[in-house]
Amino acid sequence: MTILIICHANTSRSVIARALLEQRLEERAVRPPVRVTSGGVAPFARDGALVSLDARLVLRDDGIDVPSESVATDLKANRHLIRNADLILAMTRTQIDMLRTDFPEAAGKPVFTWKEFAGAAGDIEDPAGQEPRVFAACRDEIKACVDSIVDRLQSTVADRH
Repeated sequence: MTILIICHANTSRSVIARALLEQRLEERAVRPPVRVTSGGVAPFARDGALVSLDARLVLRDDGIDVPSESVATDLKANRHLIRNADLILAMTRTQIDMLRTDFPEAAGKPVFTWKEFAGAAGDIEDPAGQEPRVFAACRDEIKACVDSIVDRLQSTVADRH
């Protein structure tokens, strides 16, 4: 199973979500393995944009090292990631709308917001350009959903095999 996590530019929220999800999937030894990718859907998303230092710092607080040379993925230039995804998780409802409008490759794929897939409501707001405590709050909001997401993924993976 391949999960694609999307946000606007793939420099903060989707990077944090991907790292936390990968960490928890590994800790819980989900089998068969679930592959996690991420990318940006906004017109301003760019391949090679540096991952936010603040995102890297809040992940380091959780024992996750995102190398300083880590870069964003622009889904406009990497549509194969959408085609290859079995499940797409977005940080906001607006990003789902962008995906549905601008990326025909997503047609027919299961798409949810991060919180919705975890059984909660609302969006994960963008911390870009804000102070470090906002990034930490964003990480915590994303992290609060991870166990519910992994529980749901485990049952989905088990049903497929």
